[in-house]
Parts: sequence; structure tokens; C-alpha cells
Amino acid sequence: MATSEHSFGGGPLRIPPLPCPFPSEINEHAAEVDAQSHQWLAASALLAGADTVEHFRRSKIGLLAARTNPAVPRASLRLINDWYNWLFAFDDAFCEGELMGHRASALARALPPLFDVLDRRRDPDPADPFGLTLRELLDRIAELGTPAQVDRWRTTVKEYLFAQVWEAANREADLIPTPEDYILMRRITGATFTCFALIDVGGGYRLEAEEWHHPDVRALSDLACDLIGWDNDLLSYAKERDNDKARHNLVTVLATHRGLTLQDALHEVAGMHVTAVHAFVERRARLGAWVPPPVRRYVRGLEHWVRGHIEFSLASARYVHAWPAGTRWPQVV
Repeated sequence: MATSEHSFGGGPLRIPPLPCPFPSEINEHAAEVDAQSHQWLAASALLAGADTVEHFRRSKIGLLAARTNPAVPRASLRLINDWYNWLFAFDDAFCEGELMGHRASALARALPPLFDVLDRRRDPDPADPFGLTLRELLDRIAELGTPAQVDRWRTTVKEYLFAQVWEAANREADLIPTPEDYILMRRITGATFTCFALIDVGGGYRLEAEEWHHPDVRALSDLACDLIGWDNDLLSYAKERDNDKARHNLVTVLATHRGLTLQDALHEVAGMHVTAVHAFVERRARLGAWVPPPVRRYVRGLEHWVRGHIEFSLASARYVHAWPAGTRWPQVV
């Protein structure tokens, strides 16, 4: 492991293009649901102060839900949108905040109450907005999904929460993980699988356990998760550099451990994106005749996630406005 910082000096940066052959769509209920979800978030006490509430409004997080779930009904989109808002709020408050994000022991001690909420072992503390809203979201997911689907979502959420302790330990020691460690852990730290677990729930169908765990489906899910995580690292590098030295960012990891310039590291991540897209398309073509309709719908959901995440990120002030003036942005191709 190593420590490092990277300067924006040396002229305007160019954000490499991220070729993506998957369809770009948006849910017809996007504007209505985003407004309702933002009102829910503002009233939840998850955010500290009016400035943070306004920052979330300008971040257009509702577009992420609408672009990654373009075909789900309004009620499902609202649930998914609220979950995404919870994750972004938790990330800002716990994972990147000074109180918890840089103290692994403090973060670890904060997790058991959330696990108890997820397992319904105890009611959330009335003074804990994250526990209260997590219970609300759990109840709403249980209304739409089967017990098996709810259990799958709970498992992915626990994995995500556990992974935040690893990140906090790295921040506490001011360490940058190796590429091998980082790529492995990025699949968990980004909470992407918690969102994948809602693809069929929101769509009103069911992916059976043997289908969710099938090697082909798992490989496609991992590739989609990699793409989303790496693309996010590339597009959010400037924001994370300001908040956390971007130590948990593939751009920083590659620049530090492979001796790359910032611009070369950006291009390296974009090259990994291209390789992963090709691998996804090839693996999808190998699915064959065994694939039942729910699996095909789920795989299309993964495609919507990959393309929708790019479209959202390129339109979100959360990421774009953090880059220096003069940064050159590509069109999605």
C-alpha cells in the first residue's frame, strides 16, 4: 500500500470517452418521482442543513433511478429513488464524514444497530434517522418483493456496510490500496449489488436463487458492477480528491502504484471500461437457450444500469462542477 496526492496542474484535463452500446432510456415518471423523493429526503433528517439539502437537489439523484430503471412503474421507481438517496446520504455522512469515515472502530460500532434493523431484531432508535428510514425502506421492499428477494437485498446491504469499515481503516492510516485489493473491494464498497438486488423487485418479476447465483449471471453482474464502479471513479475523481484525497478511486490507485500521470490514469481506466464492455457483450452472447425471460430482463436491467449511470454522472452537478475549469468532456458514444 502507499500514500499519494495528484495535482490538477499541467493544463486542461480530458475526460476520455466511455463507449457504451447499451440503450439510453429514462422513466416517464422521472420528474414527478424525483420531486417526491427529494421531499422525503429533506424531511427525513438524513441531511445536515439546508445547504446539504439543496446540494442533493442539484445533484439530480432522481435521474440515476430513472435512467437505471426506465421501465418500472411509478411506485417502484419511487422506492428505488428513495433507496438511492439513502445510500448517497449515508455515503456523505458516514463513509466520507470526519466523525466516522476516518475512524474504523467508530464506524464498526455504529453498524450493529443497522444490522438489527435489517433483521428486525429491534426497532430503530427514534433519534437515528438512518435506522428509521432503513426500516421504512425494508418494509416497503417487503411489500413488493418475496421473502427471498428481501433476504437477498438485506444480505447485499450488510456486505456494503461491512465494507465501509475497510475503507475507514485505509483513511485512518492514510493508505491507498493496491490495484488488486481495490478492484476486489470496489464491487462491495459501491453498494451496486444492493441496487442490482432491486432490479427484479422493481420490475415486478422474480429471479430465482439458482438464477441469481448462476455462473453466467454472476459473471455479467460482476462485469456490470466493475463498469459502474470504474466509470464512477473516473467521473467523480475531482469530487473525491477534494473530500478524501481520492484514495478509494481507481484513478488514484493506478496513478500511485503504476507511476502514471493523472491524465494517463484517466485513460487507463477508460481502457479498462472498453475491455469490460466487450467482455460483457461476449458473455451475454454465450447465455444460450437456457435463459428464461426473468434472466433476460435482469440482464437488460444491468445494461440500463451501466448506460444510465454514465448519463446521470455526465449531467450531475455532484461530479461535473468539481472538475477544474477547462476540463474537456466527451459525449456518450
